[in-house]
Amino acid sequence: MTSAQVDQTYDGDGAGSGKAPEEGYERGLGSRQVQMIAIGGAIGVGLFLGAGANIAKAGPSLILMYALAGVIIFFIMRALGELLLYRPVSGSFAEYSREFLGPFFGYFTGWTYWLMWVVTGMAELTAAAIYVNYWWPVVPQWVTALVFLIVLFGANLISVKLFGEIEFWFSMVKVTALLGMIVIGLGVLTFGFSSAGDTAAVSNLWAFDGFFPKGIGSSLMTLQGVMFAYLAVELVGVTAGESENPEKTLPKAINTLPWRIALFYVGALTVILCVVKWTEFAPGVSPFVEAFAQIGIPAGAGIVNFVVLTAALSSCNSGMYSTGRMLRTLADNGEAPRVFSKLSSTRTPAFGITVSVLFMGIGVILNYIVPEKAFGYVVSIATAAGIWTWLMILISHVLYRRGVVAGRLPRSSFPAPGGAVCSYIAIAFLLFVTCLIAYDADARVCLYVMAGWAVALWIGWQVLKTRNPQAGEDPVRTADKVG
Repeated sequence: MTSAQVDQTYDGDGAGSGKAPEEGYERGLGSRQVQMIAIGGAIGVGLFLGAGANIAKAGPSLILMYALAGVIIFFIMRALGELLLYRPVSGSFAEYSREFLGPFFGYFTGWTYWLMWVVTGMAELTAAAIYVNYWWPVVPQWVTALVFLIVLFGANLISVKLFGEIEFWFSMVKVTALLGMIVIGLGVLTFGFSSAGDTAAVSNLWAFDGFFPKGIGSSLMTLQGVMFAYLAVELVGVTAGESENPEKTLPKAINTLPWRIALFYVGALTVILCVVKWTEFAPGVSPFVEAFAQIGIPAGAGIVNFVVLTAALSSCNSGMYSTGRMLRTLADNGEAPRVFSKLSSTRTPAFGITVSVLFMGIGVILNYIVPEKAFGYVVSIATAAGIWTWLMILISHVLYRRGVVAGRLPRSSFPAPGGAVCSYIAIAFLLFVTCLIAYDADARVCLYVMAGWAVALWIGWQVLKTRNPQAGEDPVRTADKVG
């Protein structure tokens, strides 16, 4: 196939033109919903709950770790943005891996992203159950997790519009509350009101054993938890196939990422750690709930607990949305049972969502068996799966840029600044984080799990190719490999 034929074929499929191919989905996600999904994706349980353990490990230097990781996440999202405007499709990560790296990588990435969201859903259900225990400690964690799982499952089956609307309001609660926390924290620092007013000071960032109280090495070890906090920012890519106007909404959503990270992560943590000294925080307790408890505002801690509960449910809601779409993409390419490709009367991949929810139910079992360890187990596995997904985005972007430079592929209307340079930097960073995970005795178990997952997928691929040699092959998109 010639370069001209490739260009012509891709233009007809929406590449480089901003027009997404018709996939049967309802284009029910409007601009305000895509924007708020993007904002909500940057505010999750990794910040609200996981930050407590990371503060205990790194102290105030955790702020720097979030800022550093935030820069890398922006590089990843700009790379994804260029690919999305080159060819916006639902299940984009698997599709780009398939196009630029080959059918096996598309298959592996699709199933691994599905695993990431299933496991993340378990983490969010666990976190939600922990938050409910704040009010009703007598209610078993597994009961709360099961109730939330059933309610969100029902909402996802109805329509993408309902999903978008629920996610919009979940995100609105998170954004409004975080802004309120920042304003109140600044008020405590400036005017000294509340129970924490006498001890609140910017000097809290270095007054207790310095900015790196546990050493730089300990701070770097928190990067694995920090990266988990950023999982879901790439969800914008999954919404591409159901966005009303992807060529306008997607660039806007991606370009607002830096200020969202600066405000909601770096800004919020800076204020919290100025108001309350870092030694007051402990694993398993939301630093935001703890801070408001110490500030002493009536019902403040309870309100914040409600907010972090919505954050957990929001992420679980997104997980159900993502997994159903990814299974359908796999089924369309012959890499999953064909039944996953069917849409319900409301144009949702109902069967894929149902199966995914059943697997998320394992999180309910974990909350029954090991409630105190459930969150830690699933976080490390989700992070490893997320790193793989991000690496595939970055490598696909590098290969896409090579194709553009060589004249084999059309240019995207949303090019990443610096071309592929930032993608190379982000790849090196993610490999460094993987090394940190391997060094951590508690976290490296996720690498064993991922190794077992890889073996299982490889065996599955061999079976697929034996039964259907054309599985995963797209004669148009794989005819002219970029490399």
